[in-house]
Amino acid sequence: MCPPSDFLRLLPTLNAWRALLALAVVFVMLATTGWTAVRSHPGKTALQTSLSAWEHGHVNGRELPDPDASPTRLARFFASLTAQQSTRLAHRYPLAVGNMNGAPVSLRYRANRIALDQQRKVEKKRVHDPRLTPVGKQEAGRLMHRLDALMTGDRHILSFDPEGSGRIAEVFGDLDTAQRVSVIVPGVDTDLLTFQKTYKNYTAPVGMAQNLYAAENTAKSATDTTGTRTAVIAWADYTAPGGLGIDSATAGRAEAGAVRLNALVRALPGTSRIALFCHSYGSVVCGVAAHELPARVTDIAVAGSPGMRTSSAAHLHTRARVWAMRDANDWIQDVPYMELGGLGHGADPVSNAFGARVLAAKDAQGHTGYFAPGTDSLANFADIGVGAYRSVTCAHEGDTCREGLSGASAAGRA
Repeated sequence: MCPPSDFLRLLPTLNAWRALLALAVVFVMLATTGWTAVRSHPGKTALQTSLSAWEHGHVNGRELPDPDASPTRLARFFASLTAQQSTRLAHRYPLAVGNMNGAPVSLRYRANRIALDQQRKVEKKRVHDPRLTPVGKQEAGRLMHRLDALMTGDRHILSFDPEGSGRIAEVFGDLDTAQRVSVIVPGVDTDLLTFQKTYKNYTAPVGMAQNLYAAENTAKSATDTTGTRTAVIAWADYTAPGGLGIDSATAGRAEAGAVRLNALVRALPGTSRIALFCHSYGSVVCGVAAHELPARVTDIAVAGSPGMRTSSAAHLHTRARVWAMRDANDWIQDVPYMELGGLGHGADPVSNAFGARVLAAKDAQGHTGYFAPGTDSLANFADIGVGAYRSVTCAHEGDTCREGLSGASAAGRA
């Protein structure tokens, strides 16, 4: 945090318009949302109820382990069960098993399918509940259709929590055999309803992940990483800020999300290398999480970032390579890159002073288009995802973003 005295010394050196914009943003946020919000404290959520039942449960006379135990311990527990016993637990405690780091991913998929079906039935009843307003019934109908879509085909839902606006994560590829795993961390306005979109699908986590997975397969065919097995996770398993209010200008949601993100990457099966692709406010989550990430996280790539809660890449205290990109037409460039009194997220990740490896984002179509097919941004993400570091396209002449890197090579893109 920048002390007031330091900020006053810094103020004369700022461009006048940026300083005024910063103050305007602060006053608007204070006027529209206030410093604090009164929050209710409801009873147990569906997930908490499932976890509580798990804590008191048994399987063939054996007590079930603490659901918060280490992923390694939980993996050993599930490995000791028969297929029938595991299936029984998934049916009995679907939300607990479906969100349990350390449980076999195939079992989590099965448990979450059961949980999705149960929640779909809840929403179906709400659609016809006379106590609900027309708007409430409409929202229940939208949720019911979203849950229907999440259950179609052979979708691999890694986590699901219906509470509030909902949290969810989906896998593309085979996590158990993947040698490289890409995790997409989205930004504001991400929830169960916005997890997937039909129009401009690349602006929602599912479309982002599908496009990245396809681009990684293309990148592999163009380099000597053809045999590399990859998987991509669309990770909307944190409570993202809704809109551009006080939550999006502060780190509270990012701090809670960082805990969940670290839990995810530490629990992924095998020894795969992991790359994080963090969009918009998702880059704040990744910045907060960075210092605790395990060594298997080799890359953190941010796009359209409002900042990473630090003044430089070095201050992230991570061994992962830090990449950054921003489209020339991205409105995020006009936010004040500073942190004052908890508002703002620090330095601009694409600035020279920050020290990230700055990538080209040609044709990224503004703030929401970094995962659009045919863009330099998506191709760069794919090269990082498969480890073809010498194939990335840098934002500036001289290819400085590739300095000191090894990896699969190919002719750089024009």
